[in-house]
Amino acid sequence: MSPTTLSPGELIRRIPKAELHIHIEGSLEPELMFELALRNGVRLNFDSAAHLRQAYEFADLPSFLNIYYEGARVLRTARDFYDLTTAYLRRATADNIRHAEIFFDPQTHTERGVPFETVVAGITAGLSDARSNNGISTALILCFLRDQPPAAAMATLEEALPFRDQIVAVGLDSAERGHPPAKFAEVFARARSEGFRAVAHAGEEGPPDYIRQALDLLKASRIDHGVRCEEDPELVEQLVERRIPLTVCPLSNVKLRVFPSMEKHNLRRLLARGVCVTINSDDPAYFGGYLNENFLAAQRALGLTQDEILLLARNSFEASFLTAGERRRFIDELDVAVGSGAKGIRDFGTGTLRTPR
Repeated sequence: MSPTTLSPGELIRRIPKAELHIHIEGSLEPELMFELALRNGVRLNFDSAAHLRQAYEFADLPSFLNIYYEGARVLRTARDFYDLTTAYLRRATADNIRHAEIFFDPQTHTERGVPFETVVAGITAGLSDARSNNGISTALILCFLRDQPPAAAMATLEEALPFRDQIVAVGLDSAERGHPPAKFAEVFARARSEGFRAVAHAGEEGPPDYIRQALDLLKASRIDHGVRCEEDPELVEQLVERRIPLTVCPLSNVKLRVFPSMEKHNLRRLLARGVCVTINSDDPAYFGGYLNENFLAAQRALGLTQDEILLLARNSFEASFLTAGERRRFIDELDVAVGSGAKGIRDFGTGTLRTPR
């Protein structure tokens, strides 16, 4: 079937994609949360999954984080982290995600007395089983909590060193306002010296200058969110020139009031200016949708064309930490999935048209 005969929804469901901005703790669905609470004897402040879902009306990022950290309390054992990871990867497979780079927040757990190795063991076991059973490619990214002191981040990095072969990069997340990337320059320098790559949340609630700090001081190779770059035209030009990807999360941005509605989102404008935009789900259990739902919501509200949908999918592989050969293999899968409709996809960051081999 030619892609020109597919509806946008069918095209989105059919094409292979990568997800580069997914917090594994943010994929904890209420039903699993209550199951783990019962397993571990944890008392929640809600009496049912339905009651919990009713609380998912957030005024801003901090109001979301209050519930996010409440839910994370049920994660205690390697089995819990395994079940959490397996549940997300099952959804990822259903969305035809071929590669996922997954964030985890060890400080959220170690400060509750859960050993670092317990967290990693459970998550990596889930990743391994998904690779064996479903053929999905994965990578793990450790995030430091920016609302905690840099010394705590450095201590977490020390705990991560024995697991460096299982963690591809470090990142920076949690409450952005008042916590500039510059605070963590020393930690990121140490992480890079130990062989980790760097990403950072910036320009979601924080100003465009936080994006500049993440690039210049943390040496981040991609920016998570980054939507406020549009307020600084020179910064947008820099992102295009340096081919710095943005891992944009549309439903999250609307849910947390970064934009008043999906129709007001700047994703399409940034894409048109040549920024390497990717679509991701962020914390899908809390924000109303996994990857395909984010694609569909953006397509419907912004009128994304077939070529723009294909470009977003291609960008997701180009922006990943896959090797050049692995990226080529997945992009070839994309080209095969859409057949002749892949012609005219724009090259990553260049604005020039390419014809697939």
